[in-house]
Amino acid sequence: MAGGFSIESLNKAQREAVRCLDGPVLILAGAGTGKTRTVTCRMSALLENGVAAENILAVTFTNKSAAEMRERVIGMVGKKRGKDLTVCTFHSLCVRILRRDIERVGYGKKFVVMAGGDQTGIIRQLIIRKGGAKEKLKPVEVMAEISKAKSYEKPLNEIDDNLIAAIAVAYQNELRAQNAVDFDDLLILGEKILREHSEARLYWQELFQYVTVDEFQDTNSLQMRLIQQLVQKPYNICVVGDDDQSIYGWRGADVTNILQFERFFPNPKVIRLEENYRSTQAVLEVANSLIKHNVGRREKELKHTIPGGDLVRLVTMPGEQEEAEWVVQDILAIRDEGRELEDFAILFRTNAQIRKMEEVLREEKVPYRMVGAQSFYDRKEVRDVLGYAQLLDSTEMDVSLLRVLNTPPRGISQNTAMMAGEWSRERDQGIWKSLIDPEFLAGLSTRAVGSINRFVEQLEDHQRQIVNGDNPGVVLDRWLREMDFMEWLMRQCKADKERDARREAVASTVGDLTVATKKGVELRVYLDKIALDRDKDDDDLDKKSGVTLITLHASKGLEYPIVYLLGLEQGILPHKRSVDEGTIDEERRLLYVGITRAKERLSMTCCSTRVKWGNKESCEPSKFLLELNFDWLSEEDYDDLMNQEASEDDLRGFFSGMSDILE
Repeated sequence: MAGGFSIESLNKAQREAVRCLDGPVLILAGAGTGKTRTVTCRMSALLENGVAAENILAVTFTNKSAAEMRERVIGMVGKKRGKDLTVCTFHSLCVRILRRDIERVGYGKKFVVMAGGDQTGIIRQLIIRKGGAKEKLKPVEVMAEISKAKSYEKPLNEIDDNLIAAIAVAYQNELRAQNAVDFDDLLILGEKILREHSEARLYWQELFQYVTVDEFQDTNSLQMRLIQQLVQKPYNICVVGDDDQSIYGWRGADVTNILQFERFFPNPKVIRLEENYRSTQAVLEVANSLIKHNVGRREKELKHTIPGGDLVRLVTMPGEQEEAEWVVQDILAIRDEGRELEDFAILFRTNAQIRKMEEVLREEKVPYRMVGAQSFYDRKEVRDVLGYAQLLDSTEMDVSLLRVLNTPPRGISQNTAMMAGEWSRERDQGIWKSLIDPEFLAGLSTRAVGSINRFVEQLEDHQRQIVNGDNPGVVLDRWLREMDFMEWLMRQCKADKERDARREAVASTVGDLTVATKKGVELRVYLDKIALDRDKDDDDLDKKSGVTLITLHASKGLEYPIVYLLGLEQGILPHKRSVDEGTIDEERRLLYVGITRAKERLSMTCCSTRVKWGNKESCEPSKFLLELNFDWLSEEDYDDLMNQEASEDDLRGFFSGMSDILE
């Protein structure tokens, strides 16, 4: 294969996957078994065998993995042959479907994708409107319930909490009024168009003749139906995944999609990738011994290519203070062997576990990076600038209009904005139409009318500049300068560091838009991409240095030479909710994911007590510990580690005592 590796460099199972190009194929790819390499090699083989690039679709879950997959394939076959490949997320795919056909489901052609701060803004207003100014409900809670209801296709008015149900219904009405859709709507409407409109369905089926779905174990029932609408006989679909790593059931992922793949696409070729190139034998023996306790899984076993390795350490701790101190001291000791801090990862089940660890890392002045910092695109100044960009593209987006109407202040009060909103709702029209409606303006003060008219003139003038051929980024920059946006923003800042950060954020946003539109990207397409680009945590992580602190869920797909897995206790892992909800199997998969992140060394901890809600409570060891292969474990005790002079009589494994507790 041009520019890439030859098929001979693959193992037997990988070669079989690459050669099996037609009909349904299920690749069961265990952790660290070279999944991405196999999938990209298989897509290259499709191109080598004469399938046109535009007829190939690969769908995955993050923009980052889509970009990496595309780059790898192009690296193998060359830019000319691979440039028309479609490698994207489910949401991006649905944006394409909707851009072509959204009018079939009652929306206007120029719809907008509502995400991030704009979505939060609508929900926040509705919480006050429906629950009163003192209502303590958080927008994030409401959004989670709305998303859950949509994912499970449950009517919004049937959400259990009456207030959230009322807000959810009002929120959806607000989106419709603004010709806007959120992330869940993208999937719902995309699937609806394909299901209900044969012409649209046929168009996409003929375009995408070979479909690959990555991380298939993470798909939900709606995504599965979307795939079924896209893929018709002879079912040239290849799905890649691992039911043992299905850990997103709580957000709608349906593990039966991979367990019962034959129900959707008959007689698939099933290929198992089991040779692990990531972890030592010790790590894999422990992982295999755990996961085999899950009932109904597809049989497979990770086979080591790296024999031996350090035994997996299982360390009992008096409490979380000692746990944090021991982990940090162990990191510092291993670092002295010549390790980089980026080689270390501390994995935890819940955010509550991490406070003490952060405290000790800071005390010891050990740099660390936490996954989940605020997204760049959720910064207020960036949202403001993008709000202006949205308006330059379309005046129909009420959220953006309300966001920037008096930002910076221009004499249009909050009261005037609320009146415009009420006027619009009563007449079932957008707020922009109210602002240019003489009847509405007649009810305002002369000053307010003058301010609104100036704003309307400015916006229309700058829109004309774009129509006449000026670059949208340049026009946006011009308008921000005319309104002294930056000067106003600087006055909001308390310190030079904040000023620099905000100035840089605005410049970066305008600069990115200018460069993109210079390259021929339409303003609407650019704004869609930003709305879809939620995959920012990984990017931020790459730019920081230090020990990685990361949740088990966020760690999937990543790997580290040295891993610490905290809190192997009942109520933490497995989480107490899982016992009530009957999702112990998913918790076991979550621990399996955590174990298989480790390449060389793995240490797991278990505390006797933890402070919960301000009280010290005793802890029980996790039942999962009894499922592990003891031959590959080293049982250690914090007191013994801290006092190496202890006699042989004092040293004792804790498994005998633990077994009694668990019996």
